[in-house]
Amino acid sequence: MPVERFTVPDDIAIRVDQATMRAAVENIFEGVGMPRPDAEQAADTLLYADLRGIDSHGVSNMFPIYMHWFRDGHLNPTAEPQIIREAPAVATIDDDCGLGLAMGPRAMDLAIEKARQCGIGSVSVTNGRHYGAASYHAHRAIPHRMIGISMTIGGLQVLPTFGAKPMVGLNPISVAVGAGDEPPFIFDASMSSVAGNKIRIARRLGATVLPGWIADVDGTPILEEGEVPKEYHMLPSGGTRDGGSHKGYGLAVMVDVLCGVLAGDPPGFMRAGADVGHHFTAYNIEAFCDPDEFDTHMRDFVVGLRDTPPAPGHHRVVYAGLEEHETEVERRKTGIPYHPDVLQFFRKTADELGVDHAL
Repeated sequence: MPVERFTVPDDIAIRVDQATMRAAVENIFEGVGMPRPDAEQAADTLLYADLRGIDSHGVSNMFPIYMHWFRDGHLNPTAEPQIIREAPAVATIDDDCGLGLAMGPRAMDLAIEKARQCGIGSVSVTNGRHYGAASYHAHRAIPHRMIGISMTIGGLQVLPTFGAKPMVGLNPISVAVGAGDEPPFIFDASMSSVAGNKIRIARRLGATVLPGWIADVDGTPILEEGEVPKEYHMLPSGGTRDGGSHKGYGLAVMVDVLCGVLAGDPPGFMRAGADVGHHFTAYNIEAFCDPDEFDTHMRDFVVGLRDTPPAPGHHRVVYAGLEEHETEVERRKTGIPYHPDVLQFFRKTADELGVDHAL
């Protein structure tokens, strides 16, 4: 996917140091009633996305939505998650309508702790809310020398293959694997053609979307590049049946099962729109093989992928997570680029809540 389609143009972007934006986000979250530790955790999840160039799940796109949900009562700022079912290697958590940015990491950490004891740990979450970038949660496993997997039910927007009505969510999956001293392999993708937030960003920035990303309201795939229409539906990954949409569709159903049905919920299309579920798994590498040998093999793997001769018209081969790592290095030095309207929204919101900001 061309990153430049969804990037704020350099001539209008304002670079903000991540610490400055982090402080503003923490203060606003606390201003709407979140306990300070939850506000700090939620801010960390959002800034992870911004630093790594996952702008569709950073503050620009998601923060106004969260503020709307807090005001409408869809989010519980003082949520107290509870384990409602548990076995040595697994658990199910009721998230008490809490913002997944803060609650999701707790569930991932529980999966990590169970993996430390049992070799593998797996946690499903019910009664949750949006949890941000899937890769943030999966990535938490890497410092513990574990493989992390994270997935969530994300918005009932995707058509089944051949369908005319959205029946499954965007349903992203992330897998995070350390690679020794090389940038880790971190896969993060929705089971829709692209992340739904990227379509909203395209509309906001006036960018076009590619063929096979969206469909007309009657379910007909739009197979020409163009602007985002007023009404549309998301297509599964693959776009059309000939392009392999049955794979994205099938994986989206799988995510709904692990995040929802396994946690005791009905299918996503039978649930309230804001009510979502998550699923987290951690694999303790030491329980499977020697961790040092694993690191060596993973390093060889990603270096081999990166050193693959590029096809004509391309200057290099990358692997999942490499470009995000490079973006993080750059943005930590030069700041995160934001549209002026985003900063104006933050100033206005902070002023309304009476909290400090330096934006």
